Amino acid sequence: MLDRDGFRPNVGIIICNANNQVFWGKRIREHAWQFPQGGINHGESPEQAMYRELMEEVGLKPEHVQILGRTKDWLRYEVPSTWIKREYRGSYKGQKQIWYLLRMLGRDSDVSLRASEHPEFDAWRWSEYWVPLEDVIEFKRGVYESALNELAPHLHHKHVK
Repeated sequence: MLDRDGFRPNVGIIICNANNQVFWGKRIREHAWQFPQGGINHGESPEQAMYRELMEEVGLKPEHVQILGRTKDWLRYEVPSTWIKREYRGSYKGQKQIWYLLRMLGRDSDVSLRASEHPEFDAWRWSEYWVPLEDVIEFKRGVYESALNELAPHLHHKHVK
């Protein structure tokens, strides 16, 4: 499902622990690290997609996290054409994302990278809040910076959902 500009609706998920470190996942069989993210299905709200992706990619349930904040607007990044499958070139440009900042309420042992039949990550670690800007693939860097900047003020507030 693409919007009229060729962007796929998507959610990005920043999970932080009690020390405000963030979950950083290593993509399966690659040397690339990123935050959990995934597409929004037809008829699904961004929040519903976030909880589904959280379970599929990280094995966490709603009771394991608390929503601290979300980005106000869509953040977009274009995928370089060399990364786009030939059959989608011309129609697909990239992702538009709503980002969520979550506080982990559960334990590290609640994380399961094998919660779905198609795992996204084969390793994970806690990283300092700004480290992902240095480590994420270049074409996602602007969106990561925007999301981290917009959501950072929520780290120090107590939100109740």
